[in-house]
Amino acid sequence: QVDVTAMAQLFGYVDTGFIAAVLSIAFNPLFWNVVARWEHKTRALSQVFGSPRTACCCLGAVILLLNCVRSHCFTEAMKSQPRLEGLDCHWGYYSGLAILAVGTLFVISSFLALGFTGTFLGDYFGILMEAKVTSFPFSVLDNPMYWGSTAVYLGWALMHASPAGLLLTAVVAISYTIAMQYEGPFTEEIYQQKQKAAKDK
Repeated sequence: QVDVTAMAQLFGYVDTGFIAAVLSIAFNPLFWNVVARWEHKTRALSQVFGSPRTACCCLGAVILLLNCVRSHCFTEAMKSQPRLEGLDCHWGYYSGLAILAVGTLFVISSFLALGFTGTFLGDYFGILMEAKVTSFPFSVLDNPMYWGSTAVYLGWALMHASPAGLLLTAVVAISYTIAMQYEGPFTEEIYQQKQKAAKDK
C-alpha cells in the first residue's frame, strides 16, 4: 500500500499564489532568451530604439521589472503558506541570512565585472566584450549571477522557514539550469563569429 501522505503535503502547497510564482519564475529566462535571440537575428530592437546600447538598456530595464514581479510573487507565495517548525528557529534564520549574503555578493560582483550591457545580454545586441571575464566571481564559479540569484532565494526561503519557498527555489534552479544550456553555447557561437570576422579582415 502506497503512503501518499508526503505527496498530499506537497500538493497542499500548490495554491494560486504558488502557481503564480512558478509561472513568473519560468517566464523570466524564457522571455529574455527569446527576445535576445530575436534581436540577434533581426536587430529589430536596435532599429526601433535607434542604437544597440539603448535597446539593450531598455531590455535590461524590463528584465529588472520582471525580476521584481518574480520576487514579489515568491514572497507572497511564502506568506500564504505555513512555516516549517524545524526551520523556524535562530539557526535556520541566520543560516538563511548567510546564504542570502553570499548570493548577493555573487550577484553584485557579477554585475560589477560585466557592466550593465554585459549583464543584460549585450552580446546579443552586438555589444561584445574585449575578452572573457575571468575575475571574481567568475574565477570561483561559472554563471555566478544565476547561482547567486538562486542562493538569494534559498536564503530568503530559509529565513522564512518556508517549505513553499524551498520548492520555489528548486524551480528557480531548474529554470536557470535550462537557460544556461541554451545561453552558454549560443554566446560561445557569437564570440566565435567575432573571432572569425577579425581573422578574415
